[in-house]
Amino acid sequence: MTQNPFEALGGGGFDMNALLQQAQQMQEQLASAQQQLAETVVDGTVAGGAVTVKVNGVGELVGVEIKSGQFDGGDADDLADLGDMVVAAYRDAKARADALAGEALGPLAGGMPGGELPGGGAAKLGF
Repeated sequence: MTQNPFEALGGGGFDMNALLQQAQQMQEQLASAQQQLAETVVDGTVAGGAVTVKVNGVGELVGVEIKSGQFDGGDADDLADLGDMVVAAYRDAKARADALAGEALGPLAGGMPGGELPGGGAAKLGF
């Protein structure tokens, strides 16, 4: 049988090559946006800059800065506080990175602003 199975959907004007080309273009745009995010660095800071953490746009930790004179390396409580501050600064930076990723990738998620798919569903990305 040589009949086009898509004719029943409305005239057979379905162009699979055009659809595949559009999907390839979106994939290239997504890869480009992901590369730009990987190269972008955001900061998270706590305690008035006592601890600053640097995270790239995909959430990878790329640096930690601690102001000198803020912590006593011989005091267990100071070291525990330092650990807590590093975690808090990372969370701050990660939230900023996630927001940046949402802005950069949202239009590419399902091809609709904000990642919305036709019918109101949200697009899910695998990263």
